[in-house]
Amino acid sequence: MKSIPVFKPLIQKEELEAVQKSLEVGWLGMGKSVGEFEQALAEFLDLKDRFVVVLSTGHAALHLAILLCDFERDSEIITPSFNNVADFQAILAAGCKPVFCDIEESSLCIDPDKIEALITPKTKAIIMMDYFCNIADHDAIQKIAAKHRLRLIHDAAHSFGSSYKGKKVGSYSDICMFSFDPVKTITSIDGGALVVTSEKDLSRLREMRLIGMSQSTEVMYDNKRAWSYDVQNIGYRYHLSNPHAAIGLAQLKKMPLIMKTRRESCDLYNDLLSDIAEVTTPNTDFHSVTPFLFFIRVPQSDRDNLRNYLKDYEIDTGVHWQPGHHFSLFSHERSGSLEVTERIVSEIISLPLHSDMDQDDVQFICSKIKAFFSQGSSQT
Repeated sequence: MKSIPVFKPLIQKEELEAVQKSLEVGWLGMGKSVGEFEQALAEFLDLKDRFVVVLSTGHAALHLAILLCDFERDSEIITPSFNNVADFQAILAAGCKPVFCDIEESSLCIDPDKIEALITPKTKAIIMMDYFCNIADHDAIQKIAAKHRLRLIHDAAHSFGSSYKGKKVGSYSDICMFSFDPVKTITSIDGGALVVTSEKDLSRLREMRLIGMSQSTEVMYDNKRAWSYDVQNIGYRYHLSNPHAAIGLAQLKKMPLIMKTRRESCDLYNDLLSDIAEVTTPNTDFHSVTPFLFFIRVPQSDRDNLRNYLKDYEIDTGVHWQPGHHFSLFSHERSGSLEVTERIVSEIISLPLHSDMDQDDVQFICSKIKAFFSQGSSQT
């Protein structure tokens, strides 16, 4: 019986050859491949009036996105509690405070109807996050942000390659971040990106990612470095290396295959699981999104038993996520009612989803879920 992991990167000969070539060139820091990766991302995302900067991680991108806004210390940023801890840590690292908002049951993204009640004079921004294979209600949230003059940070770590009302995710937001870590839709082993709207922000980000040094990007993108530069502001070691960017470039070329096969697997999951009364599948059209993961919801009383049952058949599952207000570090932060969040976190299960996934694996997983519920919910 083969093991089926939750995550499995699509690493093939193209990625191996790209890394080898990058290592043979011998320029291992930020250089030509980084510039090429940024250009390729800009083309893929259809960026007309925006600029992209690649970084070492998605968390680095979130941290710099908040710093770029120049908020006063202890400013409040509204974020869904049902989110990755990276967002909460980025808020703290920037000297701000998270305020936890509930989510919509239909999308599991931040609920626009519950945002305004959390806004105070200290509120400076909203983090809007797309979840797995669902896209947040960008229009409604943008209206709220504009009404209250708030910055809107789009966490698109899960939605690279997706579209919203015909527009590529990343091409229309105030500030948009992506993650290319080991488990994302495409990977650069570790990596992230920020999309911004001005050349001023572009220039500032380039300095902040390189410990504040005003190194000429054009020189560095020629696999060289300048020995004369200034440091005027605080910075971080958040740049991406050439080998990482080389992998990202190889992955980006596979996006047509990645998008097609992930959508097909999610469609198959939905079809095969739709007749199980105890299982709730995502309410979305997979044809406009590139799914990061596939999730189901089951009764709380069945969740752990089902996971253990699937584990007996070497089927790995996950729980994404523990909500922010459950962590000790954030347990005293301000929040609204989180009743939907509390229910969802006790029901949700992440199922395996890979690029170019074997459809027999999807059928096997679904057959075991059906078997579990057909035998009753007393499995151990």
